[in-house]
Amino acid sequence: MSTADSENNVAKNRLVNDKDLPLREDIRLLGRMLGDTLREQEGEAAFELVENIRQNAIRFHRDQDPKARDELDRLLNQLSSKSTVPVVRAFSYFSLLSNIAEDIHHNRRRRAHLCAGSPPQAGSVTLALERVLESKGNTAILTNFFKKAVISPVLTAHPTEVQRRSILDCQLSIERLLKERARTQLTPNELRHNEERLRATIQILWQTRMLRPTRLSVYDEIENGLAYYSYTFLTEIPYLYAKIEDLLERRLGKDTPYVASFLRIGSWIGGDRDGNPFVTHEVMLHAVERQSSVVLDFYLDEVRKIGRSMSLTESLVKVSEEVKELAAASPDIPNRSDEPYRRIFLSIGARLVAASEQLGHMVTQFDPVESNKPYANSAEFVHDLDIIIHSLKQHKSHWVARGALRNLRRAVDVFGFHLAPLDMRQHSKVHEQVVSELFELATHRKDYRQLGEEDRIKWLLAEISSPRLVFSSYQACSETAQAELRILQCAAVIQRRFGQAAMPNYIISMTTSVINVLEVAFLLQEVGLLQAGENPQLALNIIPLFETIADLRGCGAIMDQLFSLPYYRQLLNSRSNVQEVMLGYSDSNKDGGFITSNWEIYKAEIDLTKVFAKHKIELRLFHGRGGTVGRGGGPSYQSILAQPPGSVNGQIRVTEQGEVISSKYAEPEIGRRNLETLVAATMEATLLSHDAIGANADRYYRTMEMLASASFAAYRNLVYETPGFKEFFLECTPIREMAGLHIGSRPPSRKDSDDIEDLRAIPWVFSWSLSRMMLPGWYGFGHAVEAFVNHEDQAGKGLELLQEMYKNWPFMQTLLSNMDMVLTKTDMGIASRYAELVNDVDLREQIFGRIKEEWERSKKWLFAVTGNNELLQDNPTLARSIRNRIPYIDPLNHLQVELLRRYRSGEDSDEVKRSIHMTINGVTAGLRNSG
Repeated sequence: MSTADSENNVAKNRLVNDKDLPLREDIRLLGRMLGDTLREQEGEAAFELVENIRQNAIRFHRDQDPKARDELDRLLNQLSSKSTVPVVRAFSYFSLLSNIAEDIHHNRRRRAHLCAGSPPQAGSVTLALERVLESKGNTAILTNFFKKAVISPVLTAHPTEVQRRSILDCQLSIERLLKERARTQLTPNELRHNEERLRATIQILWQTRMLRPTRLSVYDEIENGLAYYSYTFLTEIPYLYAKIEDLLERRLGKDTPYVASFLRIGSWIGGDRDGNPFVTHEVMLHAVERQSSVVLDFYLDEVRKIGRSMSLTESLVKVSEEVKELAAASPDIPNRSDEPYRRIFLSIGARLVAASEQLGHMVTQFDPVESNKPYANSAEFVHDLDIIIHSLKQHKSHWVARGALRNLRRAVDVFGFHLAPLDMRQHSKVHEQVVSELFELATHRKDYRQLGEEDRIKWLLAEISSPRLVFSSYQACSETAQAELRILQCAAVIQRRFGQAAMPNYIISMTTSVINVLEVAFLLQEVGLLQAGENPQLALNIIPLFETIADLRGCGAIMDQLFSLPYYRQLLNSRSNVQEVMLGYSDSNKDGGFITSNWEIYKAEIDLTKVFAKHKIELRLFHGRGGTVGRGGGPSYQSILAQPPGSVNGQIRVTEQGEVISSKYAEPEIGRRNLETLVAATMEATLLSHDAIGANADRYYRTMEMLASASFAAYRNLVYETPGFKEFFLECTPIREMAGLHIGSRPPSRKDSDDIEDLRAIPWVFSWSLSRMMLPGWYGFGHAVEAFVNHEDQAGKGLELLQEMYKNWPFMQTLLSNMDMVLTKTDMGIASRYAELVNDVDLREQIFGRIKEEWERSKKWLFAVTGNNELLQDNPTLARSIRNRIPYIDPLNHLQVELLRRYRSGEDSDEVKRSIHMTINGVTAGLRNSG
């Protein structure tokens, strides 16, 4: 065989074994279709311009080629405001289509892995259950886990969710059509039809407005959040439970434990009023009503579909006596007299309609039948479904009892008649103001805020342990106090109308003292949500949120003091002796930087675990994470396994924010996989030993303390102590322009101020991401490691210790893995172009020079500690994903810089403002976890 033949065979084999070939083919297919659409709609010249910009952006990214930069400047400078719009839209949609192809390929590879019979992968419940059963050897531990476990992703509305629902619908249509091509053997005619529908959807996408004409209202955010229940949660959560049950049944047979409903989706959308004046009592009530309406409509649709299929006749099966009783109480339909199940489902539908109407919803989708008594609650509905399922199994129709009927039964158990628990949240300073006003009305004294801590605690405890109310009318209060009390009165109404599960949590932002918790208890008593007496009853969980570095350091002592109050312990008894604590990643990062924030949260969890064990109280941690690493984001599986031993304990809640919600949960299969990962990680972290560091704990902790201290000093020195840093930040990022865009309902700052201290953590991180500096996700690491290594000794022992920590400690592995991802998305070449927007040249060169030096230093020491020689070396899948997206993200950054320059020089036309907004959308969608 010739050398040429050998090389050809190698190339052919590589092609056959190239697992990423379908991905590249999908990207080419979608890119070609979008390119054709661009030609058709905007002309050949526009297409050539877009391609020229893309090629030069690639050259600049790869080589930092000054000629490519000059050519980019020439191309962008010659664009008129009007001609910029289609260029921005083109790159935004190229990026979006590339993301779709990535998601489809990820699902395809996972399915190929399963179909090949390969071992289960980390993050699957299959592997988690196998590990637990092999380790523990009995089912009792699983039964207890399912009985007490609480796993809850909580959806929040934040101003980094920039995608319109209409765009998302197009995206899902394209995903379905690509799946059809991948999974089905299509005939030539079917393939042509599929391609036509793809082209049609891309044309619709191109001709759909990317931006909202007005700022999003909270009502809009509520509807956007509800969409993910229809896309994913209502169907995929029951599917996941069924998968767990089936896995256990195959493994354990008759010994299969009962799987209680432990996985539920939570929400803040419509209940989070911290800094958002648009969340009122009317909005909160609307949110709960819409949630209830959505889930009841879902049940009615499922009942109708299942009922039509239940044609089993009593002449062939022997139904249970309970089914006979239900059928006898159902509508008498002559041609259905021998079909008891169909008659029962008609009755169930009628009762659901009555329940829905009783809750204030309008029902139009169910065929009118004889009116019936409404279900008082979802438990009655479950009871009827259990009777049906039991009867089916009794006459050996077990396959009928599974599938849609089993999934409906699980859905009702999970979602109830309220769909999702809605949390309330408010800032502690607002509570203090309201309590101060009520104190004045009750005591005719104006010195509440001047009272010492001990006196305030004494007064608050006396009030909440007494059944009397402080004041019966709040008309003399300020508008703020009246609004807060109306919110709480509305919460009481919601609990009476929809049940306690509809509104079970109250979160206190910026908790700094026991007083903050007692003030909320006092306000709850005023509206009847706390009943005093010998056995006091608290109607919802009061959850302190610790956010700043100082508060994280003090949270253990605060909770110890709180639990030492006998009356508060009585209140906790009415909440099953469970106390939830929320830890804030965003503000702690803005306060102290990436390394310090993560370490202080880790230490806080250790302290809380000890305090709760001391008082024999069950701890539930609520992690206030964002999409970016700078706000606690990153892979959920590794993050949960990296928590301190004993801190997970089967109970965890975690916020899902910004564009992460759509990337995780818009597509059903991806959504189910993300939920499964959360369950698997919680199960493993709770039931398996992950204390990998053992006797090394003290040594590793001391080292982390030194690293965090040095990192904190470096970060604070840059952000808070460097003269002119605020001006640098405001000019080199789009933060000011973001404030005028219609992204979210919440103002970007808590106060009318542009000080960094007053800026919300979300736009702080978001703006650094857009400028591709990503500073909150890595700054201070290089300085800290270098200082530590130089301090230890000259023999390399410091670096050896860090390498050992990385090898053995999941916390260190997760910390550096997340930073690795951020450094990959950071681009100092593009960042330098944003820095050029800073007018003061000396300030620009001084501060950007420091940022660039620290970036190089952080990469150097990351490689030294991990042993890698390139970014994302251990995560080739993510490296490939980012590599595929860069050609479409980079041009948007270059365009954004040019547009910001024009806008700030006085060109404030609608085209320029719209284009800036579109580049923000496009970069955000491309980065996928920018806020």
